[in-house]
Amino acid sequence: MKMTGAQAVIECLKREQVQVVFGYPGGAVLTLYDELYKAKFPHVLTGHEQGAVHAADGYARATGRPGVCFATSGPGVCNMVTGIATANMDSIPLVVISGQVATPLIGRDSFQEADISGITTPITKHNYLVKNVKELPRVLKEAFYIATTGRPGPVLVDIAKDVFDTPFEFEYPEEVHLRGYQGHHVGNEADVDRAVEAIEKAKRPVILTGGGVVLSNMSERLKHIVQHMHVPVVTTLMGKGCVPDTYDAHLGMVGMHGSYAANMAVTKCDLLVAIGARFDDRVTGDVENFAPNAQIVHFDIDKVEINKIVHADISVNGDLRWSLPLLDEKLAAHETHLADRYSEWRTFVLDMKASHPFATRDLPDAVSPQKLFEEVQKWTDDDTIVVTDVGQHQMWAAQFFNLNKPRRFVTSGGLGTMGYGLPAALGAKLGCPKSKVVLFTGDGSIMMNCQEFATLHKYGVDVKTIVLHNNVLGMVNQWQRMFYNGHCAESLIGDNPDLTAVSASMGVPGTAVHKPEDLAKAVENLFKTEGPALLDVFIRLMKMSIPWFLAANAWTRWYWEVKRNDETTSRYSLRQ
Repeated sequence: MKMTGAQAVIECLKREQVQVVFGYPGGAVLTLYDELYKAKFPHVLTGHEQGAVHAADGYARATGRPGVCFATSGPGVCNMVTGIATANMDSIPLVVISGQVATPLIGRDSFQEADISGITTPITKHNYLVKNVKELPRVLKEAFYIATTGRPGPVLVDIAKDVFDTPFEFEYPEEVHLRGYQGHHVGNEADVDRAVEAIEKAKRPVILTGGGVVLSNMSERLKHIVQHMHVPVVTTLMGKGCVPDTYDAHLGMVGMHGSYAANMAVTKCDLLVAIGARFDDRVTGDVENFAPNAQIVHFDIDKVEINKIVHADISVNGDLRWSLPLLDEKLAAHETHLADRYSEWRTFVLDMKASHPFATRDLPDAVSPQKLFEEVQKWTDDDTIVVTDVGQHQMWAAQFFNLNKPRRFVTSGGLGTMGYGLPAALGAKLGCPKSKVVLFTGDGSIMMNCQEFATLHKYGVDVKTIVLHNNVLGMVNQWQRMFYNGHCAESLIGDNPDLTAVSASMGVPGTAVHKPEDLAKAVENLFKTEGPALLDVFIRLMKMSIPWFLAANAWTRWYWEVKRNDETTSRYSLRQ
């Protein structure tokens, strides 16, 4: 069948069952957008290219399907670099299709030319520069395959402008053959046997869940393993939801922003089974003192992650879709009553959980973050998708908001991208239109991509936005107060515009709440408002609690080791 390169791109998207594309047009992709118009292919025009890539990211996290976005050459796709890096750090499947200047102009510093394949090489799973239209079907087929198989990630396809205009005989490949790349990795069964043996010998085991469990859609299988073992569970930020927060022995997040019980359980356990987690520095802190008494079993699809940060005594390298069912079957086949063996250990960790809960102070004249999350929880269900920006509100959401399903917590973990939340919530809602979508953000983060309020209004996308408003860049300011003699350098933002006026100017109604006695009614009104709406909740500047900080003892030791020669930190030292 004869068609142009632009028509071929649209046809490839249809073959891959892409339901929506997020993007922003420009000179190098005008032919592509003309074909998009003719085909009436679903497209969402965001207010900024960064909004488009974050929306595609939010769509992918919520649905499990690859997110797709378009951008023009030069500044257009360069505006997507932050979003591509965000997806790459959290292993999110994206296909980014960008226009490039015409083939004869490449490398000549032409108008709106940028070497985007070179720029994004470190932050993509793979990328392509297409200068021959005959390669286009194969490249796009490979792009979707690479993005969604193995350890997922973003793939960029940069297409020269003349390729869009060139006619050719279109034929879409049925299969992908890539030398050196195996999409589904099956490991060594003997490694699983070693893991089972370690579990049966352990007296104080802990399971650490990571984002890989969510990405591999293995949450149900993991829940079955946990229920069989009755073992304590801790989680990373990206692993939230893969084991229900309401499970009695779920101890919460581990690491810098984790709970006392989670951190102490990891410190005192004799076996740590890490599943789909990469041992990020915010989790481990001082690696030498992380899980010091434990044998470590590491399940991960990416061999690069094994022994990269934490030494694994037993490593199970393979796709979790292979290893977790096998682990479940082997544990079930043994007659050992693991739950009875761990009963004393469970009692110990449950006592820690009960005696050291997360809590923020109730203030008579201000709304507390904890109370806000409790009120919002009343208006949500298990299918509600919680999206966050980055900062203190993100950690409060992870700590206080209970989720019982995977893909219901959408946040930027590895890169920590402020401005991620609003466009990601847009993408999540379009991907899961039957689910409620609630965005928790801060008065700093919301300003970074607030133009997407107009996108919510334009397309009638029902996202409820809740701003935790304290007139500072909360986490930045917190660190300045703790470690930099209270020098609040450029972190005070009390002169921000009225956020309710900002959202209203773009068609999204907003209200503000200042008093705790007004909170319940304000939250009720927010959820009863038809379509997108904003609630601006004024909270007090919160100080870090010392018990919380001590809970992350391994991280604390690491931080002070790094800062030991800094006189500005000596009076805060918690090392013993």
